[in-house]
Amino acid sequence: MNWIIRSTKTVKYHTNLKEILKPIWENLGDYHWIITDIDFMSDTELPINFNADYFFLTHAEFERIFQSNAQIIWGIISAVPQDSAIDFGKVSTLSAENICVWECNEFQIHQSIVEITAFDSGYTIVKFKDQKLSEKFKDYFQNQALDLQAFNDK
Repeated sequence: MNWIIRSTKTVKYHTNLKEILKPIWENLGDYHWIITDIDFMSDTELPINFNADYFFLTHAEFERIFQSNAQIIWGIISAVPQDSAIDFGKVSTLSAENICVWECNEFQIHQSIVEITAFDSGYTIVKFKDQKLSEKFKDYFQNQALDLQAFNDK
């Protein structure tokens, strides 16, 4: 339930959340979002910036990013249950460059049900704890979503 997208015809650029989350977006309405270690480009004003180490967003706030054409260059984006107890001191120190992003089933934000890591505009790593969401994602991206373990074994 761990995927990597390296090159694709479906995604215009890495990491466009509207395209990455398209097959599962309808299933994520009950979650809040954590964004940390972010670097991005956008031509519209978003509820994220470069003045904070992390952002904790409601679904409605995150939807503004989802609907935009923002390109996430670096960052960790996680969907978490609304009632999660989050250690924001730890969240503020997380990094998309941590070696664990390449390890299967290793979530930097342990409460995540979906964790997306944008890695230098060239890789998008998507990890799932929910089998059905993972299957919907894989069915949509087909051979463009590579199994993370198989990718690491090469």
